[in-house]
Amino acid sequence: MIYERLKSELHGPLNAALNFEIQKNAEIIKSIPLNISKEVTEHILNESMSGRRASNIAEDLQEMIPKLTKSKAKLIARTETSKTSTALTKARCESLGINWYIWRTSEDRRVRSSHSHMEGVLVCWNNPPSPEALTNEKNVGFYHAGDIYNCRCYPQPVIKLDYIKWPQKVYYNGQIITMTRKQFESIM
Repeated sequence: MIYERLKSELHGPLNAALNFEIQKNAEIIKSIPLNISKEVTEHILNESMSGRRASNIAEDLQEMIPKLTKSKAKLIARTETSKTSTALTKARCESLGINWYIWRTSEDRRVRSSHSHMEGVLVCWNNPPSPEALTNEKNVGFYHAGDIYNCRCYPQPVIKLDYIKWPQKVYYNGQIITMTRKQFESIM
């Protein structure tokens, strides 16, 4: 029933956003030809929406592309599954007028230090941070939680400000600052 609901949701307003993500992600995967990478990203979207784990999807990728190494298949499956989840969350938030999320990590020892620094930070969908730049590491660009290779972070949509413990860390104007609720409401 959940899968059927997701499928119907994907044929609505979220379809354009997800198709854009599929195309963008297909262009990023450099280890396989573009026409195949689009097929791969579509497969990952469909399989992750049906609830399959990235490790199982990686096995599919090795069957689809026999020259793909096991480690590369795992990397692509993990990355694209996470990016798909983030893209779906973002599209849902945009359709509901939700402009902010809380960056969440898996809170274990494998979390990158730059992502650990982002744990619990409020982020605007229109202004993704560069976590590495914020921690004086090599900058790899601006992106949302779960939207970069091997990332296990995820965006937790801010549905109601009453659910947030104030003061709160906020990514704003290229830095992380602590704000009161009143200060935050003034920038929303």
